[in-house]
Amino acid sequence: MHRLPGLDLLRSIAIVWVMLFHSFLVGGLGPDFAWLSRFGWAGVDIFFVLSGFLIGSQLLRTLQRGEPLSLRDFYWRRAWRILPAFAVMLTVYVAFPVLREAPGLAPWWQFATFTLNLLVDYGHNQAFSHAWSLCVEEHFYLLFPLLAWWVTRRPSTARFLGLCAALVLLGIALRSGVWLHNDAAQPPRNWYIEDIYYPTWMRLDGLLMGVVLAALCVYRPALWARLQARSTWLLLGGVAAAGLALFLFRNRTGLVANAVGWPLLSFGFGLLVLSATAPRGWLGRWAVPGAGWLAAASYSLYLSHKLVMHAVQEWLAPALPLQGLGLFAVYVVAIALVGAALHYAVERPCLQLRDRLRSRARGGSVGPSPQGRRAAG
Repeated sequence: MHRLPGLDLLRSIAIVWVMLFHSFLVGGLGPDFAWLSRFGWAGVDIFFVLSGFLIGSQLLRTLQRGEPLSLRDFYWRRAWRILPAFAVMLTVYVAFPVLREAPGLAPWWQFATFTLNLLVDYGHNQAFSHAWSLCVEEHFYLLFPLLAWWVTRRPSTARFLGLCAALVLLGIALRSGVWLHNDAAQPPRNWYIEDIYYPTWMRLDGLLMGVVLAALCVYRPALWARLQARSTWLLLGGVAAAGLALFLFRNRTGLVANAVGWPLLSFGFGLLVLSATAPRGWLGRWAVPGAGWLAAASYSLYLSHKLVMHAVQEWLAPALPLQGLGLFAVYVVAIALVGAALHYAVERPCLQLRDRLRSRARGGSVGPSPQGRRAAG
């Protein structure tokens, strides 16, 4: 898939929004800007929708052409995309406790096996806890190719829509049941994070919405084109749906928000993603300066930003005669520098090595362009 400026813009918004949310670790931007960062956790859900769409499009397009699905090749590409930078950051967190943004760190094997989001004791182990979303993504990478192969063996729109509806309803039922049980029992732990917010089976709505978009794009191209022609209405509808969901999430841990807020939020973000794919739409018409770089480096920025915030807070900020926005600018520069270092020293070289090894294995065939690598991962 070629580079789409609109998707770059959404990805850059997502990473900045997440980092603003986590800025509470250093006091944030102050009370006047609390509204900007309060719902920053939703940036992860934009990532989920984008991942579902991009990975789903890649795999479904292969299956739609009748080509054999190479699980080995898919997992090979995903491993080189995810593991090197993740391994570097995990090593830093394990080897240098002084750098951690919180004292407690879950056992290294929970990170290495991507089971952190299922086993974490959040009350005691909050360092590098944002890796929970990588666990959800890895579970998706592991299972979706098999599910896509099974569903497309005998393509059926009714069966596909029925499966999607069942997953949405199952998520609503699971979250509601777990919420009601824990609200009544009140276990002495952060059960909202551990039992509802983190587990993969509770957070499938965004990925599912992305896959639905991918299926629409691959199997119903005429309808896809007609929808793209209405990108402005999609943008407005996406903002309205996401806004309604965030209104429900005023009480982030409430029953109504966690029962129906997640699919509604994912639907809104899905409309925004669809609008962003339209070349002449408001989101996709222009390449916003800096958005392409933020999108390309978003993974490295996501992995490292908490650690950088803590380092600046402990060692640099006390020595600077700055407050408010001026001090926050220092955090921004430091995060960008460390994220760029991880991106250019680890992430990109490993992707280039991956493509060289793949090219040699295929007898020297030319691999995808850099733009294609960034789009499809």
